[in-house]
Amino acid sequence: MDSASSNSPAEASPVHQQPPWTTATALANSSESGASGPPRDTPINPNKSPSAISLRAFLIGLAFGISVTLTFLALQRPSNPLWRAPFFITTLSTFHFLEFYITALYNPPAATTSAFLLTTNGYSYNVAHTLALIECVVGNYLAPRYFPERRYLHHFDAFLPAGGGARAAWLTVGFALLVLGQAIRTLAMVHAATNFNHLIQFRKKEGHVLVTDGIYRWLRHPSYFGFFWWGLGTQIIMGNEACLAGYAVVLWKFFKHRIES
Repeated sequence: MDSASSNSPAEASPVHQQPPWTTATALANSSESGASGPPRDTPINPNKSPSAISLRAFLIGLAFGISVTLTFLALQRPSNPLWRAPFFITTLSTFHFLEFYITALYNPPAATTSAFLLTTNGYSYNVAHTLALIECVVGNYLAPRYFPERRYLHHFDAFLPAGGGARAAWLTVGFALLVLGQAIRTLAMVHAATNFNHLIQFRKKEGHVLVTDGIYRWLRHPSYFGFFWWGLGTQIIMGNEACLAGYAVVLWKFFKHRIES
């Protein structure tokens, strides 16, 4: 099409040429008057609205920045366990950002506001994270103040030899599961590309291919596997006994239901 238009006599003659700003002004006026282009009342999919997507990205970035700052400040005080709470917000912000970002890179048609997974997982998802924060604050701050004989509510150290290295060992395990889980889930989304969807698909879409190579060669459901261990890793880092058990049971049942659906 470009070659055909460039060979037209009108464009070859300087008499018929107009300054570029004149053409741009004419196009702008015609768009504003509705003479050309789509109607101004054309409905826009709210899930793909640039303003809605940018707002969510901004809020996630804001939460990430504030939580990283609070984590750093809390770590300036020796033996201060409260860094775990803002660190949890940091991991959540990173997770939700990557969910949308990887989707936008490798599966653009599915890059909607729901790809952030902020509300898609339902009410119980947000309740679980809220309870995790409450247990972390109670166990690491309120309990030591009002029950000094019990410095922490959790008993992870009972499974390791006594000493300061026990808590460091549990933190190492938690961080390892956190990083491993996030990496596996992200790789699953990258490798599946357009075949990955956050929503359960009950019918095969045109062009959908069953992925059996790469990370899917070793794990049948790597995205579920990754999120499961990511979730448990966060609770070990936070020192949450109750939520660790709760996350394990709820996530296992949730993914089992999705696989069997």
